Amino acid sequence: MRIRISRRVALAVGALALLGAATAPGTALATGGRSTDTPKPTVVLVHGAWADSSSWAPVMERLRKDGYPVRAIANPLQGLTGDTAYVSSYLARISGPVVLVGHSYGGAVITNAAASDPDVKALVYIAGFIPAKGETVGELAAKSSPPIPLISTPVPDGTDVSIDPDHFREAFAADVDRTTAADLAAAQRPANTKAVTDASAEEAFRTVPSWSLITRQDHAIAPDVQRFMSERAGSHTEEVNASHAVMISRPGAVTHVIEDAARSTR
Repeated sequence: MRIRISRRVALAVGALALLGAATAPGTALATGGRSTDTPKPTVVLVHGAWADSSSWAPVMERLRKDGYPVRAIANPLQGLTGDTAYVSSYLARISGPVVLVGHSYGGAVITNAAASDPDVKALVYIAGFIPAKGETVGELAAKSSPPIPLISTPVPDGTDVSIDPDHFREAFAADVDRTTAADLAAAQRPANTKAVTDASAEEAFRTVPSWSLITRQDHAIAPDVQRFMSERAGSHTEEVNASHAVMISRPGAVTHVIEDAARSTR
C-alpha cells in the first residue's frame, strides 16, 4: 500500500533532517568546517625543589572546576638532565595539546622537556627559573640574596639539600600560616645538587609561547631575578604580592595565569 505525503510535509521532514545533520555532535555550524567543540588542553604541573605534587592541590581544584584535565608530576629532583628525561617520557604518554607549568626549579625542567614535545603549546612559569642554554640554576640562584639556609645530606649519588626547617617559612612560605608552613617544612622533598649544577640544554621558550607569574615577596628567587628571566624569555608577565609558595597562598592568581595561557592554545 502506498502512503501519499503532501509536499508541505515532505519539505518539513527534509528541513528537520538537514537541521539534525548540522547540529549533530562533532559537526561545525557556520564555522567554515571547524568544530566549535575544541577540547581543552591538558595542564601538566611540575613542582620544584623542597615541594611535592600535593603543593598544587588548590590550583588543581580550580582548574578541574573550570573543566581542564590536570596532571601533577612527581618531579624526581635528581638533576636537571635526568629530571628532564623523566618529564619528557611522561609527556609522551599524553594525547593532545598540553600547557606545561613549572614552579621554581620546575621551570628549568619544563624549559628543557618541552623542546622534545610538539604537543606542548604553552609554557607557564610560576616563580620559576628560566635558564638560557648552557646556564645552570645555581648561577641564577646565586643572583638572589640572601641565600637560602640549607642542610646537606650525603647520598650515594652525590649530595641532597633541603631547607633548614627553622627557616623554611621565612625562605619559602612567608605568607602561609605557621601550621601549614610547618607541615610543608616537615614534608619537603630534598633535591640533589645536580639540580643546580647541570647546565640547561634547551630553550623551549624560543619557540613555545610562555607566561610568567612573578612573586614580589619571594625570598627564594628574588623578584628582580624573576623579571630578568621573564623579560629575556619574552614571556607574558603578571605580578602578585606573594611568597615563593604562591600556588598555596594565592592559588587563584596562579590559576588565572595558567588559564590565560590555555585559552591561547584553542
